[in-house]
Amino acid sequence: MNNNVNNKTENELAHVNSLKNSEVGAISKFVKNLLTLKNPDTMIKDAQSGGLKKSLGAFDLIILGVGAIIGSGIFTVVGIAAAGSSESLGAGPGLVISMVLASMACVFSALCYSEFASMIPAAGSAYLYTYATMGEFMAWLIGWVLMLEYLVGYIAVVSAWSGYFMQFIKGFSKFLPDCIVNPPVYLIHDYSTVKNMLGDNIDNMIPHFMGIPICINIPGICITLYIIMTLIKGMKESTKMAGLMVAIKLGVVGLFILTGLFYIKPENWTPFAPNGLNGIFMGAFIIFFAYIGFDAIATAAEETKNPQKNLPIGIIGSLGVCTIVYVLVALVLTGVVPIDKIDVQAPIASAMAMVGQNWVAGLISIGALTGLTSVLLVLMLAGTRILYAMSRDGFLPKILQTLHSKFKTPHVLTILVGIICILGSLFLNISIAAELCNFGTFASFIIVCVAVLILRKTDPKRPRPFKVPFSPFLPLMGILCCGGLMIYSMQFLKTSRILFPVWVILGIVFYFAYSYKQQRKAQNLSNEDNDV
Repeated sequence: MNNNVNNKTENELAHVNSLKNSEVGAISKFVKNLLTLKNPDTMIKDAQSGGLKKSLGAFDLIILGVGAIIGSGIFTVVGIAAAGSSESLGAGPGLVISMVLASMACVFSALCYSEFASMIPAAGSAYLYTYATMGEFMAWLIGWVLMLEYLVGYIAVVSAWSGYFMQFIKGFSKFLPDCIVNPPVYLIHDYSTVKNMLGDNIDNMIPHFMGIPICINIPGICITLYIIMTLIKGMKESTKMAGLMVAIKLGVVGLFILTGLFYIKPENWTPFAPNGLNGIFMGAFIIFFAYIGFDAIATAAEETKNPQKNLPIGIIGSLGVCTIVYVLVALVLTGVVPIDKIDVQAPIASAMAMVGQNWVAGLISIGALTGLTSVLLVLMLAGTRILYAMSRDGFLPKILQTLHSKFKTPHVLTILVGIICILGSLFLNISIAAELCNFGTFASFIIVCVAVLILRKTDPKRPRPFKVPFSPFLPLMGILCCGGLMIYSMQFLKTSRILFPVWVILGIVFYFAYSYKQQRKAQNLSNEDNDV
């Protein structure tokens, strides 16, 4: 009888141990799946067989980069960074230092982007770099964050574009009917902006459908439809349009700098930092939005000729050009206009109007429209290429990989992204969208800097046509600069610091509800093929 009892106990223990081993094995397999890496050679092979047309040279990439960077920041956000807002302190003339701090964070990250882009010339940017170093889950998460950067950034810029467009239209008030020059606010703004304008009267001033308030940003919708059609036609056509717009806006910015030099009053530069270091650091965070765009160049890797050489030139070259322009604009703006009189909506044009140069102000409005249009073009381009890469890796439905039979561009994905941007532009205002875009950008920059350090250790022999100098010092400085500005700003920003974690959580839920299962199905099919 004792033997039976002992046998039964041993069987139970064996069963318990078996269950524990099974659970440990399942957990181990689950963690292994999350950390699954994608070989860079496979990424390059996928890119070579992807079908995207290679048509971009180094000059084209610099044009794309300058087109993405110089836009909403220089024409709108520069005023907020200098004068401040309800949730942030202004840097004053110390904005020059803020710009240097923001550009330093960008330079460190740009060098890391250049190393990866020359080594893995494939569409996907930081998403692919993360997949090669940190695994499947982190790759998905950074791809999700990049969607926030590009698509929400697009929404911020399209809001600014609508504002400048309506200002431009008002210049023709003698020739156009009043219904076009002064339309109802709910036809030219998002709901959030209209609510701030009308306050408690909003329910009586705008139409409702089934109890839902209707605000339609018609100018924003029209320019988005135009951007969609341009991107569907192809990259070369897009860069031609961007090149024309870059030339116009650089000419306009140059005119502002040269004209403003004659109206600078040195006394406007004192006090240099009215809000001390707090103002300078918050100015660096806000003006960082003006630098967003150089990383978008890496998303066009598959459409670049000789990417190992041209991508680093495009990334670093565009950032260098824009930094010089920004510092000059900041010096002239704060020298011409006292800080308490800076117009945060249209600071550059307003500065010229204040000194009686109305014709220059008018030209600046035209330059602002062209500048913002080029930014919209590149932001939507970057967003579609990130999603294209994620779809090719099985995280998103395969239909998103469909290429246009004639233009060889992902037209289905471009149309979908355009629709998402149109819907978002109905609800998000420019300030919240810009802050969310900054958080997404900082997160992606930090990940790229970390990824460079990881791949240097895990794959040191891989050919690197471009290498980050003084590694690991410069990548670590990129992590510290981006992380420091991101954490510092959270003590002042209320809405965006809540929405950003919510976005990340939504991404995690989507991954486990759909993408993780799709990856396992593809993995099982691959294993079955190998067995056969």
